[in-house]
Amino acid sequence: MLYQLPDNEIERFIEEDMPYGDLTTSLLGIGALQGEITYTSRETTTLCCTEEAARILERCGATVSFFLQSGTTIDSGVTILSASGSADSLHAGWKVALNMLEYASGIATRTQKIVNQVKEVNASITIVTTRKSFPGTKKVAIKAIMAGGALPHRLGLSESVLVFRQHTAFCGGIERFLQTVSGLKKKAPEQKIIVEAQNTEEALAIAAAGVDVVQLDKLTPEELSRLVQQLHKVAPGVTISAAGGITINNAATYAESGVDMLVLSSVYFGKPSDIAVSITSSQP
Repeated sequence: MLYQLPDNEIERFIEEDMPYGDLTTSLLGIGALQGEITYTSRETTTLCCTEEAARILERCGATVSFFLQSGTTIDSGVTILSASGSADSLHAGWKVALNMLEYASGIATRTQKIVNQVKEVNASITIVTTRKSFPGTKKVAIKAIMAGGALPHRLGLSESVLVFRQHTAFCGGIERFLQTVSGLKKKAPEQKIIVEAQNTEEALAIAAAGVDVVQLDKLTPEELSRLVQQLHKVAPGVTISAAGGITINNAATYAESGVDMLVLSSVYFGKPSDIAVSITSSQP
């Protein structure tokens, strides 16, 4: 089961939408009347944050009777979540839960499509996503990509070692930096040392220096295919990742190059899933 967002996040989402109560429901005088709310898919969707959507409704006072788990892929017309309660509770949680479901499921669905495409080409390849999610949404974004079958490339600066050209500029250049790799591995023996290369010459030098992962940035699939073979000759055990501009339109082609991982950000941005909501009154 995928992790769930903490209670303070649920509270924040609700407070953001309803800081001073629901003016419309209050003015209409319908708050105490009982009803039901149902969320239904309008398209094939890989679900995410159904657990959080249910907790949003519960925190608003509704009683959840059913929901599908994150990571479930469904067709159009399938019930995702249903709950009952007062009009106050249903209207308070309605849009907050819907926004959570649509945006998270949109990411999960795009991720699942890419994973399915590349696995048909290369069953052993891994799809990982960058830390370029929209600020403030990381917990939702990471849950969503995991629901879609991917993994995070790195969660942040604190738990991984990834050396870019912007780092080696302060180390006397890439050649001088590579002379320090063995010492770097001794300083952090539990960490993988990942170094990004921007061309073939750099990639070969980086692999020869003994790093764990060579990350190849913005090379074409054709360039990657040739380079992967060369890298394995220089360093048979090195892991090779491709990054830069990888989308649903070209991921399968990149997977054919023979790299071990595809690193992408594109799944974070795009159309939310299309989910219908029905609210009905239980009053006679």
